[in-house]
Amino acid sequence: MSDRGIILLGHGSRDPLWRQPMEAVAARLAALRPEVPVRCAYLELEPPTLAEAASELAAGGVASISITPMFLGSGKHVREDLPRLLEKLQQQHAAVKFELRAPVGDDPRVLDLLARLALG
Repeated sequence: MSDRGIILLGHGSRDPLWRQPMEAVAARLAALRPEVPVRCAYLELEPPTLAEAASELAAGGVASISITPMFLGSGKHVREDLPRLLEKLQQQHAAVKFELRAPVGDDPRVLDLLARLALG
């Protein structure tokens, strides 16, 4: 077990098929680094919430949690909602260090890959 945990954070959807790509990324992470616990969490419409995923990791003894928003851009959720949620998490789990990473869409490697996929 690692002292670090990872949360992949998505928007959420009522459609259960929407979760499959997020869960596939989590499974790939687990295969690459089996000692690092990975959880998926969702802002709305389905469980687990960010708070639930963070509580589970904290209860498992992790000292730090990185949260990766699985968004293509930095919209209102990323700019406004996530900092507020992160502040609450830090208050609830004072012994855990939280890191809010940039949305995946801010990474030029992701944008390059999407452009290549669009080209076929």
